[in-house]
Amino acid sequence: MAGGIGSRFWPMSTQKHPKQFHDILGTGKTLIQQTFERMTQTFPKENIYIITNKEYVELTHNQLPEINIDQIIGEPNMMNTAPCVLYMCMKIHQINSNAKILIAPSDHIILDSNRFTEIIDFALEESAKDDILITLGISPTRADTGYGYIQFVESKNPLKKVKTFTEKPNAELAESFISSGDFLWNAGIFTWSSESILRAFELHQHEMFTTFKSIENTYNTAEESTEIAKIYPTVSKISIDYAIMEKSDNVYVIPSSFGWSDLGTWASLFENSEKNQEQNSTNSKLIFTYESSNNIIRTTNANKAIIIDDLQGYIVADTEHALMICPIEKDQKVKDFVQDLKLNKGEEFL
Repeated sequence: MAGGIGSRFWPMSTQKHPKQFHDILGTGKTLIQQTFERMTQTFPKENIYIITNKEYVELTHNQLPEINIDQIIGEPNMMNTAPCVLYMCMKIHQINSNAKILIAPSDHIILDSNRFTEIIDFALEESAKDDILITLGISPTRADTGYGYIQFVESKNPLKKVKTFTEKPNAELAESFISSGDFLWNAGIFTWSSESILRAFELHQHEMFTTFKSIENTYNTAEESTEIAKIYPTVSKISIDYAIMEKSDNVYVIPSSFGWSDLGTWASLFENSEKNQEQNSTNSKLIFTYESSNNIIRTTNANKAIIIDDLQGYIVADTEHALMICPIEKDQKVKDFVQDLKLNKGEEFL
């Protein structure tokens, strides 16, 4: 899944160039390129599909020229994750009714790709045995309010029955989750058979299922994009978590640890970035800091000198269209900044 805008990572991530197409960590590869490379450890490249906004199809193919353009699917509208999951699973099911499917976001980082591959291989094997839906849960390292949480039923089996899902709790509730020991961060990575997920959609999102089912004869044909464009705006705009996972009683989670971060916020980027002796993270040799520490400073202009003096714990993000200076601890307010700009100035700066 590569259709998000990444508004919590503004102003580096914009509508025209979202974060999945950036080399955020300075590795020489963008996030979507790293994700694709990681997936090829398990899947042949011809079995990997990218679903993104129709505006990013060309950009995606420029960054992943090794795959066929037909493997990049352009959504006509942004409708959250449930419609795109159903669409792609129906499309794949028509090609192979016995398909085992992995759903993964394109903009996460995973430091231990070998361990990730081991867990995915196990999850795919388990999802082929029974009518179950599997999600990966990350062992939490802090009471973070920016993540959803999964509560599981303790057992000796590495596959745990899911008890509850909770979306982005407040600080007090997050602390209680961490203390209890039976909660995981929701990574938004899923595995299942195509039959199991389609059965779940038919049961829990019957209207959406029927709508996509009505054009199934056009999947993988020249008429597909035309027919999808007709039905896509008519379905519910809802996440796969709300639409299916929270409603199903056959959901299991695998507690996982493989150096995961969704890089959804400036704080998570700071946490995962290399830092100098003053614990500043910068991306240009022309950034000079004095008596400043624990800052993350990013610029899109490699020829621009930036001087920072006496600043502690801040985000400084400088782009062609915007400058943002904000305490790292308040990075959850970035979405509010974006909304205010959109309301007062339109989308010129977004």
